[in-house]
Amino acid sequence: MANEGTPNTISDSPNTPEAIDDSTESFGSLLSQFEKTHADRSKTEAAQKEGIVVSISSDSVFLDIGFKVEGVLSRGAFENNAEGITIGDRFPVSVKGRNEEGYYALSRLKIAQPTDWSSLEEAFAQKTAVVGTATGVVKGGLTVDLGVRAFMPASRSGTRDAAELEKLVGQEITCRIVKLDAADEDVVVDRRVILEEQTRQLEQKRYSEVSEGDIVSGQVRSLTSYGAFVDLGGVDGLLHVSDIAWSRVNNPEEVLTVGQQLQVKILKVDADNRRISIGLKQLQPEPWDSAADKYQLGQRVSGTVKRLTDFGAFIEVEPGIEGLIHVSEMSWVNKVRKPGDLLKLEDTVEAVILSINPAERRLSLGLKQALGDPWAVVPQKFPAGSVIEGPVARLTKFGAFVQLAEGIEGLVHISEISAEKRINHPQDVLKTGQIVKAQVLAIDIEKRQIKLSMKQLIPTDLDEYLEEHSVGDVVSGRLIEQTADNVIVELGEGIRAHCAVKVKTESAASSQSEAKLDLSALSSMLNARWKGETKASNAQVEPLHVGQMRDFKIVTIDRDTKQIALELTT
Repeated sequence: MANEGTPNTISDSPNTPEAIDDSTESFGSLLSQFEKTHADRSKTEAAQKEGIVVSISSDSVFLDIGFKVEGVLSRGAFENNAEGITIGDRFPVSVKGRNEEGYYALSRLKIAQPTDWSSLEEAFAQKTAVVGTATGVVKGGLTVDLGVRAFMPASRSGTRDAAELEKLVGQEITCRIVKLDAADEDVVVDRRVILEEQTRQLEQKRYSEVSEGDIVSGQVRSLTSYGAFVDLGGVDGLLHVSDIAWSRVNNPEEVLTVGQQLQVKILKVDADNRRISIGLKQLQPEPWDSAADKYQLGQRVSGTVKRLTDFGAFIEVEPGIEGLIHVSEMSWVNKVRKPGDLLKLEDTVEAVILSINPAERRLSLGLKQALGDPWAVVPQKFPAGSVIEGPVARLTKFGAFVQLAEGIEGLVHISEISAEKRINHPQDVLKTGQIVKAQVLAIDIEKRQIKLSMKQLIPTDLDEYLEEHSVGDVVSGRLIEQTADNVIVELGEGIRAHCAVKVKTESAASSQSEAKLDLSALSSMLNARWKGETKASNAQVEPLHVGQMRDFKIVTIDRDTKQIALELTT
């Protein structure tokens, strides 16, 4: 059995590069000496052994390998940092040598300990990992003592820069022989390929250990514009920017830092493509799950402008819940063409909920509804028949729009502009910005339309007639239309009035008069007229008929509606 009290490191051998360079002895004699001093040790340490776990510390796992002194592995040599490893578990291991504390340094790789050229050739042919000691930095790489002097290119050292390469000097490293020429004593080794194999083995085991839905710990390794790579203990998981938080995250650097420890949820495992997708927000309640209980139609909410698009603005009412204010719901007054003309990012606004659909994660908001609808007071503020004054806001081929108040416009149709002449184009008599007066003809709240007339305010013969007459005046007029209980009387050109009477036809009245008229009555009537009397108690009223001129008394005058009511005088 080999001397177990002596650390098994190549650096203990006299066959260092310096010794080879300075010695006058032949390479053959040096190799023989090396073979003699290492022969027994290689018999016990080169072979792969079965180790039994006997104890576990915070950073190491100790195994019984059949020697008087135990072997040791770092916890990182096991999956999940040795979590789940228990005393009595068995693992195949290889002995690399003694460490500073006197324990046998172990490896879970199959490692050969070369003793002569034949063992080097065997390790080269079987691509077995070998143990050597880095002895110095040379141009292009490192010299490595394998019992013979070997060269390791810097590109195959597994280091990133010259500083890390320097740190390897004096350390025992595991590598693979990639070139062996005994005649030229040319040996080239590769450490990087061993590190990559170890990483692949660890990754493969890690992929088999995790599954969708698991909650694991990890450390942020790097940040990108689209997310973060998190070390899950030998494998990286991608934390996409959309899975960092329920609220919108524009840049992962705003909420994460390299080295930060996280608890994440496994969303998807693709072992074939070596990809793991993880989520951070999935460990928090989904805001939309309680949205139906918190928000209702018509509710006023406050939020922050997070995004502006051509068609509207997205408002964050709480982390994870955004609502859209469509461009058509931004103003009662102006037609908003671009949301950016009215709103800016990070503005705080108040809006009214127009619709909510938690299943589809959709919330529609209205900005103008929160400001109040100016049309709600139009019937009270501008009743039919009232006179308004305002600027011409727009001209069209069919009329002019006049601004009554902010956000309120009424239309003066082309036929209602002038009573004196026919107008072909509104711009012939009006211009934008011109202050005009008009009368409100009708209001349609549902359609948000107000009909106006300018010609109604232009004085006419009727206006003059109304100014010149009063209730009680007796006037003359011609009957132009009659019904069973009403007649329409023309008092002048374009001036008409109504008179409520019970009209008898002329034939019926005549026959009745003839039936009652006798000689004495006729004599009395003639006598009365001779004396100048205008009427007699028994006189008969002449029947009404179209075209007849009669006297009437004015009983009512409505100057707002320009209506006149009459009653017939005898």
